[in-house]
Amino acid sequence: MGLYLLSIMASLIGLTLIDRRFKLAFFRDWVSASFAIAAGVVFFLIWDSFGIANGIFFRGESFGLTGLMLAPQLPLEEPFFLILLCYTTLEVFLGLGKFVHSRRDRRASK
Repeated sequence: MGLYLLSIMASLIGLTLIDRRFKLAFFRDWVSASFAIAAGVVFFLIWDSFGIANGIFFRGESFGLTGLMLAPQLPLEEPFFLILLCYTTLEVFLGLGKFVHSRRDRRASK
């Protein structure tokens, strides 16, 4: 059915709107943001491949999945989920940094 992929895509759109509003990642430095997210996705795809090879990770049956596979036990949705995971982590990290620095700067100016 693809509801899981659709929800991931909707979440990515939401993150992009937050990014645009606060200029956290792509709207601040798209090259660095792209590299950070790509590095995380590659790392976790390698992690997944080891887990799949050792029988730790496997694709479960779900109504929400598209059923399309990129490799044995690796559904199409996995890279999109990893992009969402890495993008969320990057925005939280940069957002918290921006918040802490703005509070510090306000205190210093008093």
